[in-house]
Amino acid sequence: MKRLLKVTAMTALLTLLRMLMGFVIAKVVAIYTGPTGLAMLGQVQSLVGSLNGIINAPAGSGVVRFTAENKEQGFDACAPWWRAAMQWVLIISAITIPFGVLLAKPIASSLFKDSSLAWVVVATVCVLPFAAIGTLFNSVINGQQLYRRYVCLGMISSLVSGGVMLAMISLHNIEGALLAAAIQAALIGVVMLIANLRQPWFKLCYWWGAVESKARKDIGGYMLMAITSALTMPMSLILVRNILIDQVGWDATGQWQAVYKISEVYLGMITMALGTYYLPRLASLSGVEAIVSEINKTARVIIPIVAVMALGVYFLRDVAITLLFTDEFRSARELFAIQLTGDVIKITSWLYAYPILAKGCFRWFIITEILFSVLFVLFSYYFIAKYGLQGACIAYAANYLLYFFVALFLLKRLHLKC
Repeated sequence: MKRLLKVTAMTALLTLLRMLMGFVIAKVVAIYTGPTGLAMLGQVQSLVGSLNGIINAPAGSGVVRFTAENKEQGFDACAPWWRAAMQWVLIISAITIPFGVLLAKPIASSLFKDSSLAWVVVATVCVLPFAAIGTLFNSVINGQQLYRRYVCLGMISSLVSGGVMLAMISLHNIEGALLAAAIQAALIGVVMLIANLRQPWFKLCYWWGAVESKARKDIGGYMLMAITSALTMPMSLILVRNILIDQVGWDATGQWQAVYKISEVYLGMITMALGTYYLPRLASLSGVEAIVSEINKTARVIIPIVAVMALGVYFLRDVAITLLFTDEFRSARELFAIQLTGDVIKITSWLYAYPILAKGCFRWFIITEILFSVLFVLFSYYFIAKYGLQGACIAYAANYLLYFFVALFLLKRLHLKC
């Protein structure tokens, strides 16, 4: 637990910086474009999240796991999975980029109700390989448990990408904001590439060459899980925003987006700590009893931290709205109580669901991701019709509460074949 707290404290610094940059960007967007602009930015960020999730699919959790498991044997032992991940990234890029360019207009019409913004979609897909490079190198660093380097490079990347975004928003208003959101992950990838050129693991022989079928299959399983995540949660958020836009309008949707953004950013400290420490830790354990023990120890630390953070955000919600947005967002204060309750439930459920990811339980992961993304949209449709804007927050909390019970059920059966 000492190491978890140390990693949490280190990632907290990175998250605080990202939080600050995220809030500054949201504030600038709010000033320049109002709630409607923030809602549009949310749509772009969901698109970017989905596409980056697809291109990053081979470069994420699988690389972390197999690097963590083989790092003691040296880079040669890790290389088969690195080469497999690189091969999958190239294949996905060759498929995704042409399709994204061809379908740019209908995608823009669906997201923004305006096909003239197709250029945002084109920009997003064309820079995807750079985003994948950033994720791949981050995963290698994470798998080696080089937490200090992970945090330092994350800070540099955030400052560079955030600075570019602010410049583009101030110069070109909403168009600049949309383009900046489209290329932000690619900017991080460029920084990661430059920063790691001299690393001992950055040699062509580790990344290019014959790929073992086992390594390709191993990474392919994690790739399926990551693509599922990329096509479920971001797409469900887009659909929920569309439901809100249709039922309560763009401005009200911007109010909900503001609250959701606050949740997303402050929870980033916890989710980053889980991805940095918790995932490699669970991957290295064997036996259900050891895994359950680790989960319970982690839960005793993380859940109180999340609860205190949620309470702090709730009591400071008026200050947050004033500092981060404008008076146009004042009515968003009524959404915080249910949203923050949902945040605590969400992190609790993730703690108990992480073994599914760590141990490569591909079938259950894919089933649960699809099921609960669909349920989120269905819950939102029902609760928004019944309770208006509050309904989106109720749907969020209800969905994760149900997810928690399913995660507990699956954890007890982890010894069965995934």
